[in-house]
Amino acid sequence: MTAFLLPPALINAEGEVRRAGFELEFSGLDVASSAEATAAAVGGSPYAKSPASWRVDSPLGTFKIELDWRFLHKLAGNNPQSKRADHLLESLSQAASLVVPVEVICPPLAMNNLAPLNDLTNALRRAGAKGTEESPIAAYGTHINPELPALDSATIVRYLKAFALLQWWLVEQHHINTTRKLSPYIDLYSESYLHKVLTYNTPSQEQLIDDYLHANHSRNRALDLLPLFAYLDEKRVRAEMGDEKINPRPTLHYRLPNCQIDDPNWSLAQEWQHYCTLERLANRPKALAELANDFRAADRPVLGVSRPAWVEHVDLWRNENLA
Repeated sequence: MTAFLLPPALINAEGEVRRAGFELEFSGLDVASSAEATAAAVGGSPYAKSPASWRVDSPLGTFKIELDWRFLHKLAGNNPQSKRADHLLESLSQAASLVVPVEVICPPLAMNNLAPLNDLTNALRRAGAKGTEESPIAAYGTHINPELPALDSATIVRYLKAFALLQWWLVEQHHINTTRKLSPYIDLYSESYLHKVLTYNTPSQEQLIDDYLHANHSRNRALDLLPLFAYLDEKRVRAEMGDEKINPRPTLHYRLPNCQIDDPNWSLAQEWQHYCTLERLANRPKALAELANDFRAADRPVLGVSRPAWVEHVDLWRNENLA
């Protein structure tokens, strides 16, 4: 089985090993069965917060297992003690398990201790979880929430530039399902925003946030920076985004990968490996500057940068410069 790579910048600004959280979306199991499989994998104790929301307390931390249906959560939250609400939630959650994703939200784990996630995905697979290919409409995905090594603007810019230069290539590496490509959930950054990002030298935090909000007024980005920017300046982000569901945290929100949990040849470690290409580029300033120059040189009047040609260029360049 593929091992989880270590990023080049393993330690954060506080001198601790960086952490990463993972979120898995799938169908084929109800919430209770998903919680039981999770508990068996991580050595935890499952319990229900509501029929649509379970928790598993474990030595690794608390895993959240939830039905991804806002109506169910709202109903449970409005009157959690109502027997009628509980009955309705239970009926709906069982029926909806076929069409609405169940989410397993893992606690942040040290990046040198991600191997237990293999046990989790194997347990869910054996229990009957179905992934991205199961539904032509649901667009199930895997989200990775890696803590940044530091929260200064210079660090954020390096990671933002690295993703901007790699986003088209990463889509191909992750073999993104057609349904997910066509869905609005993992939209890529516009080419105009890419060029703006590549002009950054030492922007202020305020400029970074304002530029991002102007160009990306949505959570539905392949690399969603709203949680990070809300952590840094929640008032500024809320003023623009209103009541949009945003959980402030000092992490990236990398939403690209499929969740092919029913495929025995698939693993989170493979998706993490692709993500770590971004880590390597972000932490090699000379390579980052060189690839940025290549992107600007590839820009053509009116036509912009050829996406297929750029993907091919990145593939060859990566083998020579990021191996």
